[in-house]
Amino acid sequence: MSAETNKTLARRLPLEAYNKGNIAVFDEVVAAEVIDHFPPPGFPPGREGYKMFVPALRAAFPDLTYSLDLEIVEGDKVVHKATARGTHRGEFMGIPGTGKQVVWTETHILRFANGQVVEHWGNADQAGMMQQLMPPQGL
Repeated sequence: MSAETNKTLARRLPLEAYNKGNIAVFDEVVAAEVIDHFPPPGFPPGREGYKMFVPALRAAFPDLTYSLDLEIVEGDKVVHKATARGTHRGEFMGIPGTGKQVVWTETHILRFANGQVVEHWGNADQAGMMQQLMPPQGL
């Protein structure tokens, strides 16, 4: 597959799966035996874990939107730096909905083979996200 094809496939994950809740994208874009170095917290690693995580994330943040701030394509890898935004309406990681608008950043590296993601590395500002959800100290 070409780098351009990999870029197009990689974009489908944030733009279709996360933004629209179309979890069928994972079956199309992510290999069943993907090596996942950054599984979603509290969910099993790999494609099936993401298919469970995205609906839970969207239930907590129904207006969730990922925007791609930076995209780098090199050989069989695509790197995305993204900003996620959403209003915390439902429970997330044990915290009931707060009604707060939350913004966090993520970086993902996807390695492709035969038109699918076969390896994933990532980093999300989970501490920053949780800090926005928690009430200020001393109140």
